[in-house]
Amino acid sequence: MINELLVNLVNTVLGAGKRTARGNQSYQCPFCNHHKPKLEVNFTENKKGYNPWHCWVCSKKGKTINTLFKQAKASPDKFSELYKLVKTGSEVEEVIVENIVELPKEYKSILGNTDLKAKQAYNYLRKRNLTDDDIIKYNIGYCDFGRYTNMIIIPSYDQNGTLNYFTGRSFEQDPFIKYRNPECSRDIIPFELFINWDSPLVLCEGPFDAIAIKRNAIPLLGKNIQSTLLKRIVQSTVKKIYIALDTDAIKQALKHCEYLLNQGKEVYLVELDGKDPSDLGFSYFTKLIQNTEPIDQYDLMEKKISLIWVKETLRKNT
Repeated sequence: MINELLVNLVNTVLGAGKRTARGNQSYQCPFCNHHKPKLEVNFTENKKGYNPWHCWVCSKKGKTINTLFKQAKASPDKFSELYKLVKTGSEVEEVIVENIVELPKEYKSILGNTDLKAKQAYNYLRKRNLTDDDIIKYNIGYCDFGRYTNMIIIPSYDQNGTLNYFTGRSFEQDPFIKYRNPECSRDIIPFELFINWDSPLVLCEGPFDAIAIKRNAIPLLGKNIQSTLLKRIVQSTVKKIYIALDTDAIKQALKHCEYLLNQGKEVYLVELDGKDPSDLGFSYFTKLIQNTEPIDQYDLMEKKISLIWVKETLRKNT
């Protein structure tokens, strides 16, 4: 029998779920942030009185809703409600994360390859202002068939040189699918192999942006800072953080600025004027950050008010 009160409580923490089979409900996973609802929670207790949960993308899992709430950093009042609905038990659960990443088996090197597709991939990278040194440094390759057909493959490696993610980007002129990423957790530190944690950091959106910036740039693989990266930044000795997200991500950028300011970091909001770092190029972007002043709480408040004003103006004009 499904505990509907428990379902409603979990919905307040994870967002509205989607009912599936056998008393399960699927949610967007808060750990890997996959765009599809891949986190399954079983609301029918098993013989041991547990409500198992499991993400089919990042493989994070646990036995009880209590553990799920801990991992999702639910508020204390949510735990209070949970304790009234279920028996949490006193056992300690181990949350398992399996993040095994491998390059596509069709992956090929670009440089030194005379294949037609390799030339197309190379020409695409040259148009994006990447050099041969960039291709070698980041081990950039391509696929000419398979799941990543006609896509550039940009690997990411951790501090030990172990692959922890990769991104696929089509080099076709009018692709049916522009991006394709592996079905694994993005809760990693992208390009960690190239990061100096004693120097200023630049946070940008995509791998091409980070490659264009060249110096100590970490692509967020989106607009949000994943928990592993955020924890590493906060605990590091890095003092200066540059936030360089696209103009359409100003709300998220201000959120990141506020959090890092509260953690005692010196934060710079790099305003890109509708372009991204890969469009601006290394020289222009370098001058841009050199002329960017650190943001403070007063500046932050002004920008928030300005954002609200713009939103309200647009609403009245529609």
